[in-house]
Order: sequence, then C-alpha cells, then structure tokens
Amino acid sequence: MGYNFYAFMDRMKYIKRWQLMRSVREENIMEHSQQVAMFAHALAVINNKVFGGTADASKAVLYAVYHECSEVMTGDLPTPIKYFNNSIHGAYKQLEDRACDKLLYTLPEELRGEFALAVKPDADSLEFKFMKAADRLAAYVKCLEELKCGNSEFVKAKKSIEEDLHSRNMPEVEYFFKNFIEGFSLTLDELEEI
Repeated sequence: MGYNFYAFMDRMKYIKRWQLMRSVREENIMEHSQQVAMFAHALAVINNKVFGGTADASKAVLYAVYHECSEVMTGDLPTPIKYFNNSIHGAYKQLEDRACDKLLYTLPEELRGEFALAVKPDADSLEFKFMKAADRLAAYVKCLEELKCGNSEFVKAKKSIEEDLHSRNMPEVEYFFKNFIEGFSLTLDELEEI
C-alpha cells in the first residue's frame, strides 16, 4: 500500500493566495511557505543572537514549512472571510484541524507522531509565535511587491498588516523591519548598488 502524504504536499503549488484581490503576480502556498520558513528562521536567529534568547530556529522553520498544509484539503479561505467573526474563525480552525488529522493518516503509522509535531505544532511555543509573525511578514512583503508594481489594491492590506506586526511588540520583528524591509522596495539595480 502506498501513502499519499507527499503527493498531497506537492499540491500546495496549486493553491493560490490572495484570491479576492487582483495581483500583478500570483502566489501559491508552496512558495509562500518557503518564504515564511526563511523569515521564521531569521526571527529565531535574531532572538538568539541579538536578544540573547533561546529559540529553536529549526523548529520555527519546520512549523513554517507545514503551516499551510491543511489548505491542500480546505483551499485558502480569504482573510476577510476567515476572520469575519468568531464563529466563522472557530469553525474554520476546526476544519483545518480535521484536515491536518486526515493528512497525518496519509503517512505510515510509525511516522505520524513525528509529523504531528510539525503539522499540528504547539501554539504556545516561542517558535510558533515566530512562525505566525513570519507569516504576516511574508504577507507584508507581498503588499510591498504589489505596490512597487503600481497595484494600489494592496494599500489597505499593507497598512493593516504593518499595524498588526508592530502591535505584536516583538523586538525580533522590529529588528527585521529596521534592517531588512527597505530592501524589498528597491529595484535590482538599487540592490546591487549597496
């Protein structure tokens, strides 16, 4: 008997983000997850090297790699719908949890416990908090990319995501903003001048 876990994961490349908004460039959850993994890694390393923390950078990356995996079964529910009210958000969280359980059953039994740690991570952990902040940073960078291309559709999203990121009061996020965000608004020629 074969197992379909990785065939499901491969389908992440077909799930589009930002479905309700006109985008200059489409983005899928597979590429999004890779960017979130890089940003989560950065936040964990910043925590350790700049602020003397004890974050497990590998765990933050692992959480990020799998953070959208339930969407291969549920699709990507647009943020305005997902967070419309507590009832909808709660129901969607249950649906995501159920999808994660179904995915885990597409693995051999002896692997499920280990993968459950990645697919259904500890939401109270520091690494999970870094992954969630990295997810928002990736959305913010998407807004910058779209605005740089002249797409004003992302003006409001940029503002609300930036407010959300700063409201988290995470020194790692502020450090990332101070040191890395400006580069996302530069052209390739401008990047090379630095």
